[in-house]
Amino acid sequence: MSDLPNIHDGAFEVPDFASLVPSVLTHKPRILMLYGSLRERSYSRFLTFEAQRLLEAFGAEVRIFHANGLPLPNDAPDDHPKVQELREAMLWSEGQVWTSPERHGAMSAVMKSQIDWIPLPGGAIRPTQGRTLAVMQVSGGSQSFNAVNQMRILGRWMRMVTIPNQSSVAKAFQEFDEAGRMKPSSFYDRVVDVMEELVKFTLINRSVAGYLTSRYSERKEDAAKLDERVTLKSI
Repeated sequence: MSDLPNIHDGAFEVPDFASLVPSVLTHKPRILMLYGSLRERSYSRFLTFEAQRLLEAFGAEVRIFHANGLPLPNDAPDDHPKVQELREAMLWSEGQVWTSPERHGAMSAVMKSQIDWIPLPGGAIRPTQGRTLAVMQVSGGSQSFNAVNQMRILGRWMRMVTIPNQSSVAKAFQEFDEAGRMKPSSFYDRVVDVMEELVKFTLINRSVAGYLTSRYSERKEDAAKLDERVTLKSI
């Protein structure tokens, strides 16, 4: 370590395999689901409900956040009931599913507004850091990946562990029956794949998320603040 310049000895850590051993699982994986449309016949909501059934069949505990009544970002105080509901659900979750329609080649404003209400830092707790994430989209036309690609960028920015698999349902109006249930198809099979993978990643990740997301630069900053407080107390 002496050969490395500018390394703060108290913050530098060598990765330890023993710290990556999952702990005993004491509860079901907690999955929060967000979707990006408020239409009465919303295919992103139908897809979310279909995924919920699968997640529960895989043994997860699921909450769905309904964005009806959520104000635009910064158009209401942080103590707005819908904002508080969303932020509490974020902290409760160990994994998440984001499902958006593609609007004008991008995720919907409803989807983005939900994410924009979540602060990256939340005091000492980051509401999304270390949580797993699966992304899905529905399209009115041919298959596209614009929305899922954008949500992947958002997930990385929010310090989430975004799983490799994803779902993009083309011509969604053809893929759901009148009751809103998804018809058997290769699109449905992919949704099964994604939810199965999300549960597996969440089971592996949730007990070691704090260790995986511990950063040298932040440990160094925390150590410097501690040293400063100790110095001030001694004066």
